[in-house]
Amino acid sequence: MSRKVKWGVLSTADIAKRCTIPGMQKAENCCLYGIAGRSKEKVDQYKEIFGFEKAYYSMDEMLDDPEIEAVYIPLPNTLHKEWVLKAAAKGKHILCEKPLSGTEADVKEMIDACDKAGVLFMEAFAYLHSPLITSVKATLDSGIIGDLSFMESVFITPGYTPDNIRVRRETLGGSVYDLGCYCTSLMLTLFGEEPKEVKAIGHFTDQHIDDFASAYFHFDENRRACMVSGMCSAQRGDRFFLYGTEGTIEAPIPFNADGELTYYVKKGEDCQEVHVSVRDNYCLEVEQLGNCILNGEQPHVTHEFSLQNARVMDKVLKEIGY
Repeated sequence: MSRKVKWGVLSTADIAKRCTIPGMQKAENCCLYGIAGRSKEKVDQYKEIFGFEKAYYSMDEMLDDPEIEAVYIPLPNTLHKEWVLKAAAKGKHILCEKPLSGTEADVKEMIDACDKAGVLFMEAFAYLHSPLITSVKATLDSGIIGDLSFMESVFITPGYTPDNIRVRRETLGGSVYDLGCYCTSLMLTLFGEEPKEVKAIGHFTDQHIDDFASAYFHFDENRRACMVSGMCSAQRGDRFFLYGTEGTIEAPIPFNADGELTYYVKKGEDCQEVHVSVRDNYCLEVEQLGNCILNGEQPHVTHEFSLQNARVMDKVLKEIGY
């Protein structure tokens, strides 16, 4: 049997329970070795539900265990930097939830610390590992819709209760940090460069976070993009459309979707359906970082990409007055 990476999950956050740990269970090169948190009750519960080998009742205790090779960090945005630096200092490879931190400067400090410690470090954009994104990029690059001239992306959800970290200023909540980062990261992936101009507006709640934001991006050669992020809709809605000089690609598909997915390539009266089989995106990202650790692959979400996305988000947040 091939060797598996011994993973530790640094916190009992909801995103870990709902999405990432179930994905880790499916990953062929992942051993669910440890779960850590401040609540003994929740840690014991996660250990029983998911079958972790060990429980740790402080996060430092997990980092001190030499058996742990890699950690997944699903903590609130404001805690990412602290625990990435601590994990790197202990020689652990790191998968950290998006967005990596609040600013490009923080992201650079995290990257530099991981490079100095000689550990792998990747931002957890699970959807970027999806064969759907690979297929859309290949279709775009084939020239079938001509040159990309405009892109629109939307990610909106219902609101959250006031105690949710996604809507609290002290945990860097808000729609741009939580949802808009998907739109900006996809835009960078498909355009392959950073925009030259960013304009944005936002609406702020009494808790001083943006529950709605809309941004405009201008690229070289008069190419453009727009995004909408919001925590203000009765229903979740996420999708992206690409407009070329000869046709369009329409992907009315949720981020991080799996199963049998379909997007549409339209040229004049012709509409082609493209079907893609997609495994659990969270499983794919864990397997990919595992392959980096075990087989010398390079992280799919690179440091430069994370810095680019942080720079774009900084500009959007500055524009809306966050």
